[in-house]
Amino acid sequence: MKIEVNGAPLEVEPRPGQCLRTLLREHGHTEVKKGCDAGDCGACAVILDGQPVHSCIIPAMRVEGSTVTTAAGLAPGDGLHPVQEAIIEKFGFQCGFCTPGMSVTASTLTEADLPDLDRRMKGSLCRCTGYRPLREAITGAVRETGRRAAIAEQDVSEKDAAAPTSVCGDACEGSCDTAAAAKSSGIGSSGVGTSVSPEPARRVVQGREPYTFDEPATGALVLRVVTSPHAHARVLSIDTSAALAVPGVVAVFTHEDAPATRYSSGRHEHRTDDPDDTRVLDDVVRHVGQRVAAVVAENSRAAERACRLVEIEYEVLPAVFDAAAARMPGAPLLHAERTPDDRVADASRNVVAALHDGYGGDIDAALAASPIRVAGTWQTSRVSHAQLETHGSVGWMDDEDRLVIRSSTQVPFLTRDELGHIFDLPRERLRVYAPRVGGGFGGKQEIFTEDLVALAVLHTGRPVAYEFSRTDQFQRASLRHPMRVSVELGANEDGSLTAIKLDVLSDTGAYGNHAIGVMFHGCSESISLYNAPAKRVDAEAVYTNNVPSGAFRGYGLGQVQLGVESALDMLAQRLDLDPFEVRRINAVRDGDPLLAWHAEHEPEVRWGSYGLDQCLDLAQGALARGNGVTAPDGWLVGEGMASTLIATMAPRGHIAHATATLGPDGTYALRTGTAEFGNGTTTVQRQIAASVFGVDAGRVTLQHADTDGVAHDTGAFASAGTTVAGKAVYAACIALRDRMLGLAAVLHGAEPGACSLTAEGVRTPSGVVPFGEIVAAAAPEHQSSDGLTAHGAEYGDERSLAFNVHAVRVAVEPSTGSVRILQSVHAADAGFVMNPAQCRGQIEGGVAQGVGSALYEEVYIDDRGAVVNPMFRTYRVPQFADIPDTEVYFADTSDDLGPFGAKSMSESPYNPVAPAIGNAIARALGRRPYEQPFSRDRVWRIAQAD
Repeated sequence: MKIEVNGAPLEVEPRPGQCLRTLLREHGHTEVKKGCDAGDCGACAVILDGQPVHSCIIPAMRVEGSTVTTAAGLAPGDGLHPVQEAIIEKFGFQCGFCTPGMSVTASTLTEADLPDLDRRMKGSLCRCTGYRPLREAITGAVRETGRRAAIAEQDVSEKDAAAPTSVCGDACEGSCDTAAAAKSSGIGSSGVGTSVSPEPARRVVQGREPYTFDEPATGALVLRVVTSPHAHARVLSIDTSAALAVPGVVAVFTHEDAPATRYSSGRHEHRTDDPDDTRVLDDVVRHVGQRVAAVVAENSRAAERACRLVEIEYEVLPAVFDAAAARMPGAPLLHAERTPDDRVADASRNVVAALHDGYGGDIDAALAASPIRVAGTWQTSRVSHAQLETHGSVGWMDDEDRLVIRSSTQVPFLTRDELGHIFDLPRERLRVYAPRVGGGFGGKQEIFTEDLVALAVLHTGRPVAYEFSRTDQFQRASLRHPMRVSVELGANEDGSLTAIKLDVLSDTGAYGNHAIGVMFHGCSESISLYNAPAKRVDAEAVYTNNVPSGAFRGYGLGQVQLGVESALDMLAQRLDLDPFEVRRINAVRDGDPLLAWHAEHEPEVRWGSYGLDQCLDLAQGALARGNGVTAPDGWLVGEGMASTLIATMAPRGHIAHATATLGPDGTYALRTGTAEFGNGTTTVQRQIAASVFGVDAGRVTLQHADTDGVAHDTGAFASAGTTVAGKAVYAACIALRDRMLGLAAVLHGAEPGACSLTAEGVRTPSGVVPFGEIVAAAAPEHQSSDGLTAHGAEYGDERSLAFNVHAVRVAVEPSTGSVRILQSVHAADAGFVMNPAQCRGQIEGGVAQGVGSALYEEVYIDDRGAVVNPMFRTYRVPQFADIPDTEVYFADTSDDLGPFGAKSMSESPYNPVAPAIGNAIARALGRRPYEQPFSRDRVWRIAQAD
């Protein structure tokens, strides 16, 4: 069968039932991504005979004689289509996994489509950006393409037609953010504080930047898993004989083949931060969808057929799905044998973690003595990370007999170390690395595929690949912890708080990965934000037979702050005070002790800067100005806001090492351990080097996320890419700069202080010392094969604080429960903003995820414990039409601890969004929502209540 792909003829033989997506990828077109394989996300979009289609649902046999265009073929050669150019200039991607498909679909639009853009692009999902930069890029590019076409039709001279223009159209005149970003990335102006585009931007929009499964894995076996249909059961026997008889099957693994070592899939710098309650394969299953056996075969068809032939006999055990019931006497116990030595607080009550503490005396007496009291209980939902790239890894043995794992992970070093623990392998026999990662949001701070791949490689000696399906992602990866949050506040009549009482019940699901950290973090920083003479926290995280919960952007703060910030809004209403003013009255001020349930300030937390006051002013001012968007007739309007605090890195140490190397040709090479998954840290790290060395970022290369690259890196989580890894890069660059100046001074008999870096070398009072001479003069211990090298490290001994304030105006239609956001405002205390366009994008993406959690997203569990909606078609990831543009404002602060005065700003924008929206709905309806998401059916019921 013959087809044409990107203008080149291709002769193919599709397998029965094969889709176009896999056919194209098998022939080298890895720019066609897999996001869902159900036609729901658009990551696989191609142009088929002139029409955009989702290639995952096109039967390959039906395309004979057709022409196919992928993202790599939208322009001749290595050129870019105007849409791709615009996406780069508008910073319209972060992880970039959706971008090739997004570019393909958008490239087919005309100006006639723009009034209906949201519907035209509804089949293209982006989990990172919040859609604003994509909307602007597509609109501008389509208009510019139409303008150019009109010019061509008028037969304007070639010179005029080729004149450079803004992708934003005639009205821009070079004054928009895009034009400013383009100017800022020019030679000599790509250091910190400028909006430099990511180095792989061209490759990302073309689909040529490799992700985990885009790099060759020649001869790799395919791994598939057999999963439990029961929420709780003991495996009595497994018969693998029929499965092993399937042609192409190489091995079938069960709990009898797996190490007995218990561990946690959740990863932290200290492995003792999580309970040891998991095995690679277990003889007890604790949730529907848990893996029971693993089949390794020459191809996916054989593996999947063999999975259906594995015969398993179960003893079904009692199950519990309600978190409150799970800790009651007589409830089924999930991990009865675990003890506090395993970091399980009380297995006899299914309690993984417990916190019962406070200060200021009897909290109930303090509340009873308070002139004003408000209270409420809120329930949050399970939410999927919904990264467009699913979990997956590929493993093999290298020439040095080392186990190598290539994985879509945020934590390659921690994964390496835990694999060594599980399989009793020393570090030197393991290497883990991550190429570009297609979205993480905390979900890839876990080991979900690497352990099985390691097991299979070590047993077979052959390369093995294991990639989650979208359904796997819902049933076997972690979700956001659903929590029940009860808050009671006492206050004086002037609005000052007298007491805060917090009760939290967190459902960790079948396993305790991140249960402890999420509970403590969520409770701590939610109430540390406010001063009160008495505080009390009672919190527990419990096992249930539900899908496991885990790390997710915000790490528990979004859930707990829903209750705290909603209760503060109730207090403001009760006292008829402005909600911004209630925060000003009670929020901690610069230098105040930060108190949660203890009366002492956390010693490692330092006030490096303070920007909450500015954030409150910025958000309040923007909301007061309005944006001219009005509600439809008959809709009720309300305004809401919420404030949040977050520490700028994880507690008890977050470590990063980095190296900086000067080549003889004057180029600089960085090595860091941090993964890039849309967080933008690799761009910022190159900007740091450019600033230190006084060069354009184009002269700086960077290798990252490889355990062979640097000594150690805790990982890309807790917004540590700038505040931790960035500081390590800065330290390495400063050390290299000083070493260069010192060598040049010795060579020319000058003082180092009299020397300076130039584009050609080091200038001394007697002339310029070329880079090659400096490298040659270095001591052997300072040289590597690439040049003169210096090292830097950051250990996270001190943490600063960042603040976020979100405010919204919403309209509610009482007869349907529909909620429309009329205005969205976010003010962020990010310290010195290292890359304004990237930081704005992080905020917009966090806000978009907050909107999803607030209004749309919920993973449903049926009465058997099974996920009811394990696909994007039934799980509502926000689309273009669902997310309004957010006005983003930055406080003018500079932090004493951050590199160049920067703070972290990836996790925190999510946290205040849902409470702000809930508060706005409450003020619109005059009745408060208590269950998240505030979906149409729930809002409708509230609106209809008497």
